[in-house]
Amino acid sequence: MNQYNISKTELSIMEAIWQGYPCSAEQVIERLNQVSEWHDKTAKTLLYRLLKKGAIRHQKKGRQYWYSACIERDEFKKQQSNSFVGEVFNGKVSHLVAAFAQENSLSESDVSELKAIIDQWEQNND
Repeated sequence: MNQYNISKTELSIMEAIWQGYPCSAEQVIERLNQVSEWHDKTAKTLLYRLLKKGAIRHQKKGRQYWYSACIERDEFKKQQSNSFVGEVFNGKVSHLVAAFAQENSLSESDVSELKAIIDQWEQNND
């Protein structure tokens, strides 16, 4: 389970904040609306939820709140990946890759990239 228990919809808000912060609610909404239409009230409710969860923080400047992420996107992705592999594949990355391979979901490009990652890991861990 991720540390902040961020829903898929809340993740959209986080993605907007990660584009550049600190940012105002209006900037978050503007960024969200580049992908799909968001209502101001929905976005502000989700900002409030993320504040309560500790995933973001805010600072008041004048009449506006400016929002910043409490976790960087790459760190969040790492936590999510570890959580997923731990919960679904008993902590075994090889089981994850095997599941994709068995479903023929791996392209030649994917296999090449995985080989390169393994080669790099071996060089760094010898």
